Amino acid sequence: MNPPKAIGFDLFNTLLTVHPAAMEEAHRRQLQVLHEEGLPVDAEAFGKAYLTSAMMFLEEARKEGRETHNRFWVAEALEELGYSLSPEDPRIAKAVKAYFSACYPYCKLIPGTRELLGELGKRYPLGMLTNFTDGPAVREIIDLLGLNPFFEKVLVSGELGYRKPHPYAFERFVDALGVPAGRILFVGDDLEADVKGARDAGLQPVLTTCVQDGNLPAARTPLPPRTAEIPEDVPRIACWQELLDLLETGSFRTSTGQGHRLWRNSAR
Repeated sequence: MNPPKAIGFDLFNTLLTVHPAAMEEAHRRQLQVLHEEGLPVDAEAFGKAYLTSAMMFLEEARKEGRETHNRFWVAEALEELGYSLSPEDPRIAKAVKAYFSACYPYCKLIPGTRELLGELGKRYPLGMLTNFTDGPAVREIIDLLGLNPFFEKVLVSGELGYRKPHPYAFERFVDALGVPAGRILFVGDDLEADVKGARDAGLQPVLTTCVQDGNLPAARTPLPPRTAEIPEDVPRIACWQELLDLLETGSFRTSTGQGHRLWRNSAR
C-alpha cells in the first residue's frame, strides 16, 4: 500500500479500558432502578437471565452483523421471570441508562494515548469506529475523557445499525473520513472485528495488544473471543511507540522475526 493519509481507531481495549469492577456496579444500579420502577425481580435470577439474554443477542449480532441493544436483553430477561414489557418501555430505558452510568468512572485511557493522538493529529485526520450498543453512552465516555478534539469523525455501531466486521460499518467510516480505503490505517484489538473487518474493506489493519502486554485490567464481552492466527502481513503493536515507529518506517517484524514492509517511503 501507499503511505496512509488517515488513521482510524477502535475505542474499547484499544484507546481505553473499562475496569471489570464496573460490571458489578452496573448490574447493581440497573437492578435498583427496576425495583424502584415496580419490578421486584430477584437479583440472582435476574443476573442469570440477563447474562443468558445478552449472550443470545450478541451471538446473533455477531452472525448477522446487525447491532443489538441492551434494552432487548433486559426485556428478554424480564420475560423469563414473568414480566412482559416492551423493549421500548421507559422503565427499561431508565434501567439501561443507569447501567451505563456506572461504567463512566471506570473508563481509563491507556497510558500515553492522549499524547499519541495529539502527535498523530498534527499529521493525519483521525477517525473512530467502535462497536457499542448505545451511541449516547459512547459519546459521554469520549467527552468525559477529553477525546473529542482529536477526532474528525466518530462512528458507533449502535447508531449505524451494523457492527464491525460488517462491511457497511467500514464503508460508512471510509465515506465519513473522505479518504480512499487503501490509504487508511486502522488500529484495533479484535482480530475478527478490527483486523479482518478492516482488511476485507480494503483498509490496512494494525493489531494492538497494548492491554494484554501492559497487563491492564479490562472488562470483556460475555461472548468468548474467536481464536485466529495473526496474519503475517498485519503489524502487531504492544505499545504506542511501536505505532509511531511503524508510521515512520513503513515496516515491521512478523511473529517469526522476518521483516515486512507496508510501504516504501516515509509516512509523510
